[in-house]
Amino acid sequence: MRKIILFFIVSLFVVSNSVMADTESFGPDEWTQYRMNQENNPVFNGNIEGEINEVIKTGNEVRSTPVIVGDHIYIGNHKSGGIYSYNLKTKKLNWKAEAPNWIHSEIIYANNQLFVGYGNRFYQEDGTRGTEESGVLSLDPESGETLWDFKTKGEVMPTPAFYEGTLYITTGDRHLYAIDPAKGEEKWRLELGHTISMSSPNVKDGILYVGGGRPLPYTFFAVDLNNRKVLWETSFEDVYLGMDDVPPAIYKDQYVITTGLAETKDPSMPNHMIYAMDLKTGEVKWKDSLGTGKDVENNRSGAPMVYGDQVFVGSPITKTFYSYDAKTGKQLWNYPSNVNKAPPAADNDIVYFTDTKGFVYAFDTETGDLVGKEELGGKLAPSGPVLMNDHLIVGSQDKNVYILPIEKILNVKDSNLSEAKASKSELTYIWPALALLVVVLGIWFFLKSKRT
Repeated sequence: MRKIILFFIVSLFVVSNSVMADTESFGPDEWTQYRMNQENNPVFNGNIEGEINEVIKTGNEVRSTPVIVGDHIYIGNHKSGGIYSYNLKTKKLNWKAEAPNWIHSEIIYANNQLFVGYGNRFYQEDGTRGTEESGVLSLDPESGETLWDFKTKGEVMPTPAFYEGTLYITTGDRHLYAIDPAKGEEKWRLELGHTISMSSPNVKDGILYVGGGRPLPYTFFAVDLNNRKVLWETSFEDVYLGMDDVPPAIYKDQYVITTGLAETKDPSMPNHMIYAMDLKTGEVKWKDSLGTGKDVENNRSGAPMVYGDQVFVGSPITKTFYSYDAKTGKQLWNYPSNVNKAPPAADNDIVYFTDTKGFVYAFDTETGDLVGKEELGGKLAPSGPVLMNDHLIVGSQDKNVYILPIEKILNVKDSNLSEAKASKSELTYIWPALALLVVVLGIWFFLKSKRT
């Protein structure tokens, strides 16, 4: 009898701990492309208890979005090429490595490897974008050891994309490369003929979407990865800047959405445009002008993000945040701000934008009402925020990565968000409790049958 009871207790312990283990990671198990998913909205919710309110200091500007996998955060540095792995639970640095050139690419995680592009924005005499060394590194996530270094003629500032066992990069030498992730060897390449500055590719159902720049006209591509050829390309005769910097976002099975700067009579006052193209044909289904404004240096065209049936985008040209109906292209609301260059993130019907003055803004997604605002530091650009377990994480050009509970931004304690968080935390204990109840009932029925 004692052995049977002991068996039930051990089984309960195993069940309870397996449930807890599945929900205790701070971040997802992998991060395979720019901002984690096709919507460019990096959100992960587990059942983490406690709060993290921390500033991680690095050696140089942070211009790429920090990547969180499991309990680790991976950070890249502008100019110095520093790469950091940091444990969010122990709050200790795991290791530091260094790339041969700038890092503006996210450090994605797939196949139990890290992948990060490197290069700079300067031009060679033949028009290739990227001087000195350019390429993509693969590193061991445990040690930071370089597994291989794939060199390219032009920069790899866009974030690589990992899809079905192959790594894809777009470059300043006007190519798309397919790379064997295990060996770091080229599988195949496709000449696009247009410079890719920072337009990180977005892959859906075997099709890679990316925006191209010069030579004119600026052109957007959809590449069939299985057939290794361009499925369609759409040229934008009026666009002369920005589109090659914009990582596109995908709305369901309908549209791929990007932005670009169109010419006006005054070259110093471009027209900031948003475009939605049919995923299958490339036909522009809707477009709208965000407005005209003074041109800015670098990262001129804000990156879109999809949440539900809305598209959110910030404009550094008009210094405004926008919400659009993703189906129709109707502008739903806008909010004036400072210069902003980073894609937002949204969860629980709240969208979070950042700007170059170091502020984070929180808006009700439906109404556009400002529900919170917090000053962090430095220029929060072009690194966009991510949302992990009700924490906002964002890199800054002041060399820091900021991690704080979103309640610090909302500045409310009794909000629906807090209630939702409490309910979610309660689930952590409900399942073990139910398992315990089942075990107790089992023992009771067993003892009753023995007595009978």
